[in-house]
Amino acid sequence: MSRPVVVILMGSRSDELHCQKIASAARELGLETALHVGSAHKTPQYVLALLEKYEQDPRRKVYITVAGRSNALSGFVDAAVSAPVIACPPPSDAFGGADIFSSLRMPSGVAPAVVLEPANAALLAAKILGLCNSEVNKSVREFQKNQSEKIWMDDQALQL
Repeated sequence: MSRPVVVILMGSRSDELHCQKIASAARELGLETALHVGSAHKTPQYVLALLEKYEQDPRRKVYITVAGRSNALSGFVDAAVSAPVIACPPPSDAFGGADIFSSLRMPSGVAPAVVLEPANAALLAAKILGLCNSEVNKSVREFQKNQSEKIWMDDQALQL
């Protein structure tokens, strides 16, 4: 069984640190990652060509899009692919945080999920890909077990 891939597409290189956090968390869950820069506004033909390449790739995949300000990228990608798309916009104080709405409101027939935390976006990708890959599913279950144990240990530490 081939290893699934998480394709992380950022709208500009300024989003790289946010994307590296996603990639790191995804790799910890046993996923292969591929990072690319492409803008729905500035390089739409390039983005479409890139997506076509990945759509021809037989591996299972999830796309994670990272774009701030006016996030056209997530809807653009979702409308062009059949695999799941997760929008993970970078944090921003600009516009009083209202730029998040460009990730939330989508036209009919366009449905990217929105997850704000990079590690949680990677976790959602792993849960989706774990539906058809037992190794990834095992990694997700192990991650969840470790999270539960940490909470239990923290509670026990308070009881001493």
